[in-house]
Amino acid sequence: MEYMQAPASSTQGNILCCMCGIAIPPNPANMCVSCLRNKVDISEGIPKQVTVHFCRQCERYLQPPGTWLQCALESRELLALCLKKLKASVVRLIDAGFLWTEPHSKRIKMKLTIQKEVMNGAILQQVFVVEFVIQPQMCEDCHRVEAKDFWKAVVQVRQKTVHKKTFYYLEQLILKHKLHQSTVRIKEIHEGIDFYYASKQHAQKMVDFLQCTVPCRSKASQRLISHDIHSNTYNYKSTFSVEIVPVCKDNVVCLSPRLAQSLGNMGQVCVCIRVTSSIHLIDPNTLQIAEVDGNTFWRHPFSSLCSPRQLEEFIVMDIDIIRGQRLGAGAGLTSNKHTLAEVWVQKTSEMDSSHQYHCRTFLGHLLNIGDLVLGFDFANANINDEFLNKMNPHHVPDVVLIKKSYDRMKRMKNRVWKLRELDRERDATDTDDERQYTEFLEDLEEDEMLRKNVNIFRDASKIPVESEPDDDGAPRISLAEMMEDLSLSDANGGCKKGPHMKDAKCEIK
Repeated sequence: MEYMQAPASSTQGNILCCMCGIAIPPNPANMCVSCLRNKVDISEGIPKQVTVHFCRQCERYLQPPGTWLQCALESRELLALCLKKLKASVVRLIDAGFLWTEPHSKRIKMKLTIQKEVMNGAILQQVFVVEFVIQPQMCEDCHRVEAKDFWKAVVQVRQKTVHKKTFYYLEQLILKHKLHQSTVRIKEIHEGIDFYYASKQHAQKMVDFLQCTVPCRSKASQRLISHDIHSNTYNYKSTFSVEIVPVCKDNVVCLSPRLAQSLGNMGQVCVCIRVTSSIHLIDPNTLQIAEVDGNTFWRHPFSSLCSPRQLEEFIVMDIDIIRGQRLGAGAGLTSNKHTLAEVWVQKTSEMDSSHQYHCRTFLGHLLNIGDLVLGFDFANANINDEFLNKMNPHHVPDVVLIKKSYDRMKRMKNRVWKLRELDRERDATDTDDERQYTEFLEDLEEDEMLRKNVNIFRDASKIPVESEPDDDGAPRISLAEMMEDLSLSDANGGCKKGPHMKDAKCEIK
């Protein structure tokens, strides 16, 4: 503790302290520093120990009366929050800074330098330490999350299909854009998934994202929970219903004559090669491609003619590439990534017979004699479809080939990457989820355009293997397309999360 004094002149003499009588330079209080320290304490009224509330779940500090702030240790934000906790006093703050404390001690020490005018205008300066005790307290948002049943808005996403390829793709987009962070609960049910939110604004944001990402339609409703007649306030629970078009990748569809004509007079029987913000279709007879958005689909709806379980395995007996020929092609665009070919195939389950099927396919750039391919047998199928039954039987192909078949076990062995998943409540009734997820991973390997919007991480638990001599040429994802996965571990060395955390460190795998 010391007092501020003017620079002594050459003619200035000393005076005696009025309390102890020692010789001191003149000052307004006529006291020495020791006597002023015993007489006056300018830090009186400022608490030396203060409690700071901290939420362990979201790692935020409470700023009274009800604001929770995200602050790092020894940051400017935390310094301002701690200073606001001190009671107002007629002092002047000169300096404030943190003192080092053990991160696990739940203590924050701050060194303060203050000034105050005392006794006849003398300015006194004092340095002292204030200790802030971190007290755990769960915030309201985390209370709602832990309650599991508290929500004010729900987004019900549905797709009436037997395969979840569109949902798996949608899950990766949600993770990439971090739209799952504001959810209270995520529950997977039959034919869809539910997202629960604590506010209607977050639910509306998810609906807007879905409308821009996948072809869908939505409608909203709300239910009155309570009404305060004195303040005229209403409490509603809102429900947003989002229906995704019932078409997935590798589905065979039959378009209405009016829709096929509007898409450049393409064939009615088409194959869905991709589902993004629109449905990407290709005509297997002419390579003509078209995109159908959500509004067009709901005006001219069509359904899938087969499910993935109905696909049969064929073997290619002969193939003839068609070059520079567009027989029966319409006025639309044709695909440059596919090759038109005429093939003769035979079912692997009927190898003892000599019955073969002839068809056109858009997989001419992938198929060779002896390859296995998955397709849908129209000749022996009983399909009840409005548009297909009205078509000329000569225009309905016997077989529509969908995709080339590879050794699944070998592909799983060579897969050195992984995807992140949403933390959701699983549907216990779905027993085919693992097989469908494996097929989605295969689609990512085969379609470069599809994985551009997906974050793919390298799996450190798997060692990359070299291509074997008998490799069947299955597509793979290069290491350049993979991201390093950031994970938490208890290894020595890393970043400190806060005084309430265990010794959790960050490392790159």
